[in-house]
Amino acid sequence: MDETTNGTTRHRASSTVDATTSDLATARRPRRATIEDVASAAGVSVATVSRALRNLPNVAPSTRERVAEVATSLNYQPDPAASRLAAGRTGTITVLVPHLSSWYFSHVIAGAEAVSAEAGYDFLVIGVGTSAECSRLLDERYHLERRTDGVVLVNMPATDDEAESLRSRGVALATVGSYTKGYPSVRVDDFAVGVIAAHHLVGLGHHRVGLITGQGDDPMNFEVPQLRHAGFVQGLADLQHQLDPDLVASGDFGIDGGLEAMAHLMEQPDPPTAVFAMSDEMAFGALMELERRALRPGIDISLIGVDDHEFARVVALTTISQQVASQGALAARALVASMAGASTPTEPVPSPVELIVRGTTGPAPAEH
Repeated sequence: MDETTNGTTRHRASSTVDATTSDLATARRPRRATIEDVASAAGVSVATVSRALRNLPNVAPSTRERVAEVATSLNYQPDPAASRLAAGRTGTITVLVPHLSSWYFSHVIAGAEAVSAEAGYDFLVIGVGTSAECSRLLDERYHLERRTDGVVLVNMPATDDEAESLRSRGVALATVGSYTKGYPSVRVDDFAVGVIAAHHLVGLGHHRVGLITGQGDDPMNFEVPQLRHAGFVQGLADLQHQLDPDLVASGDFGIDGGLEAMAHLMEQPDPPTAVFAMSDEMAFGALMELERRALRPGIDISLIGVDDHEFARVVALTTISQQVASQGALAARALVASMAGASTPTEPVPSPVELIVRGTTGPAPAEH
């Protein structure tokens, strides 16, 4: 179903997780309102609810008031069993992430922290730069069990041996964006993201399309850019199109990288009329390069990103939205549930994506 509001068209791409929260967190007791319920009803993220209810800064007064009203109407209270749940060896939940400064990772962290606070756990974040460093932290010689009761890995898989080692030491495990067999996981269908982007651009009449990928010098060997790339290629093939290898450039998931990648694409002998950037931050950089060249997004060249970053609305960026903070919240809730002895899904729980059409995509220029 499509909805149009203030010039933004939203194409709903998935509705498969309506019951995800209850599936992840259900123990055998009556259903209670959760922080996710409050966030959904108030129209904000779980991180914003957490900040508002704890009187932390960076929340608008009107938002704080709305959250409080919704929490009251839902009779929301932190889990009364929180003190019991957190009465483990450390009372701490730890999140391991590759990039502390990234918009995506910071929002996953915020969602996980909100649920951890609700459940009465302290919260620890550790930045991990390489796969080897992640393995070192998970190795029994590091004694992670002395610091934490549960670990959320973000876009970093644990091997079967590493997961079993954590289990044997009493450390619970959940993942975001990756999957370790037998443990709760929340992830987006990144292959589908690429397909959606390709179908949207070709559907607007573009025949020569470019790709700004996040792949480059990647010590973590992330699956996300690989899957989005493969999905984009498949989406083009669905419509009898091919991706020209000369129209692929790495933006390393950053603004500067996106700017440089777009410059590279536009300097090709036959540049694209449309570009898929694998993240909004790279798309912002691409928009800066288009402005430098006096090219009009959505008219001279189309551009689509991924994430629905807060700034995407400001620059009218067409994007594929994902519920980033909710991914962290769902993983943390699964972790808390497993530490409480409740059953949790052992197959990946899908997080929905949604095409949001704004001003940076439009019909292919007539001259092409």
